[in-house]
Order: sequence, then structure tokens, then C-alpha cells
Amino acid sequence: MPWSNQNGGGPWGGGGGNNQGPWGQGPNRPRGGNGGGGNGGPPDLEDIIRRSQDRLRGLIPGGFNGGAFLIVFLIILAFVGIQSIYTVQPDERGVELRFGKPKEEISGPGLHFHFWPVETVEIVKVTEQQQNIGGRGLANSTEGLMLSGDQNIVNVQFSVLFTVNDPRAYLFNLESPAATLQQVAESAMREVVGRRPAQDIFRDNREEISTQVRDIIQGTMDTYGSGIAINAVPIEDAAPPREVADAFEEVQRAEQDEDRFVEEANQYANQKLGQARGQAAQVREEASAYKDRVVNEATGEAQRFISIYNQYVNAPEVTRERIFLETMENVLKNANKIIVEEKQGVVPYLPLTELMRQNNAATPAQGGNP
Repeated sequence: MPWSNQNGGGPWGGGGGNNQGPWGQGPNRPRGGNGGGGNGGPPDLEDIIRRSQDRLRGLIPGGFNGGAFLIVFLIILAFVGIQSIYTVQPDERGVELRFGKPKEEISGPGLHFHFWPVETVEIVKVTEQQQNIGGRGLANSTEGLMLSGDQNIVNVQFSVLFTVNDPRAYLFNLESPAATLQQVAESAMREVVGRRPAQDIFRDNREEISTQVRDIIQGTMDTYGSGIAINAVPIEDAAPPREVADAFEEVQRAEQDEDRFVEEANQYANQKLGQARGQAAQVREEASAYKDRVVNEATGEAQRFISIYNQYVNAPEVTRERIFLETMENVLKNANKIIVEEKQGVVPYLPLTELMRQNNAATPAQGGNP
């Protein structure tokens, strides 16, 4: 090299002889004590590795070659122990499997142990869960569109509230319990809605429809052995498709007007009927009062006649004379005539005109008094 001929030094003026490099230091430095290089240099890496191996051989029984197997065994044992311990939360249940076959026992909440990897565990949530069915917020979703019994299309959005009462059946009797439940629920809702008019699902009989759908879902899932208990099927919304919403609203308004007119007609009919019943009651009361009055008058007249008859029996001549005089008085008291008996003769002065004037003046006064 050209720099090796320049006074035996490197290109920076350092000597390159005596096994030294171009920077003035040889590649092989002499090792000193205490793991440090000569002249206070840094410790050598190979020396550190060698010392670590010596210490490890002193710690491992049987030397390094015999202890490596023990370390590996302890690591595997710790890993198996960690995998064999599992925790079940209060809202969960566990089903252990031995070689893929589920055990009969169900693991409750708490800490449990199983022999992994021979045994594994599946965790199931057993508290109430909700599965929504229907196109919520999806403009082009047709999942909730159903045909009603009166040939109307309705968009039904509902939920299924369920719990897992048999974790073993829930895990192993169905391949996909959630998907199966959704398909069964949608089919049951379509069946019930298809037998009823659209008005029932809109507002009239939602509770009855919900109960029928729940019974159908529960019966079907029990047939499958799903281990699921259906608690409720609440219908959250039911509306016509967006394309016919305006026309449907017009129909709804017409039906509301019809209901209002019918209600007003019923109110008018009830008002007239009440008045007629009041008038009928008044007429009946008046008739009853007239009846009582006539009966009482007739009774009084009969009693008076009987009393007169009794007097007549005792004194016929006197009674006959008195009756004749009273009768003639009633007949002739308003007559404009003066009767003079022949036995009395003609009086010298009889003011007939004055008597007639007095009689005429007394007649209106008597007529005015009841």
C-alpha cells in the first residue's frame, strides 16, 4: 500500500509498523487483568460472556448441559399451569371439554383448573342479551320489510331478548346460535304479520303480536335444542316503506278524520238521547202526578157521596131538599133572571134594573177568584 512506505506510518502520520493499523493502534491489543484492556481500555465482550457462562454452570445442578433440560422443563410446566387455570365471571358459565368432548359439569363463577391441553374450556354469557332485527339507519336495507295480511308492505324493527339456560346445548347443538336465532325470529315475525292487517302491527295489537312471535320462536328453538330462553320480543318500530310513506300518511289522516267524525256523531247522539230520556222522565212524572191527582179527587168525591148518602138514609126529605136547593143555587146564581113566587104577591116597588146591575157587577168578581 502507498501509505505503508511513508516512514512506516499511516496516511495521518501515525506509524503503521509493529502490527499497528493505519490509525496508530494494532488490531490485537494485549488483554490485561480484571476484564479490562491494557492502559485502562474498555472490557472485552468475549471475557464477559465467558464469565457469565461460568457463573451459570455454578448455579445449575449437574452442570450446564444437565441443567438446560431442567430449565426448559420448568418453563413448559409454568406455561401449562398458566393455561390450566381459568376464571369464570359472575355473568358467565364455563363448559370444559376433554379431547373435544364436553363434560356434564358446568363451571360456575370463580377460579377453576383443568388439564390443558388435554382439556379446554368454553365460556358462555348467561345474562340477558339483545339481538336486533330490522334495518336500523340503513337506507337500502330490506331486512325488516314484510307483507301483511291485507297485502300491505310494512317495515318492522324489533328485538329479541334472550338468556342462555343451558350453556352445553347452546355451544354444541347449533353451529351458529346467533344466526339461527335471527333467522327463526325473522321467520316468526313474517308469519304473524302475514296473518294480520297492517293496522294491527302499526298501533292496535302490537302486544298480542309480540307475544305470538315470542311463543313461535321459543317453540322452534326448543325443537333445535338450542338452550335459549326467549324473554320478550319488543316491537320497536313499524312503518310503511319510504316510497309509500306519503300515501300512507294520507290514509292515516283520513282514518283519524273518520274517527273524529264518528266521535262527534256519538257525542251528538248521546246529547240528544240524554235530552229525550229527560223529557220522557218528565212526562212520566207528570202522568204519575196527574194519575195521583185524579185518583185522589175521585176518592174524595166518592167519600163525599158516601157521606151524603149516609145523611140521606137518616133524613131523606131534609137531605133531598138541601140537595135541591144547593143544585138550583149553583145553576141559577149567574142567571140574569128574577123569580118571584106567587104566594108572595107583587111588592109595591121592586128595583129590577138595580138588582141586575149588582148581579152583573158581582159576576166578574166571582169569576176572577179561583
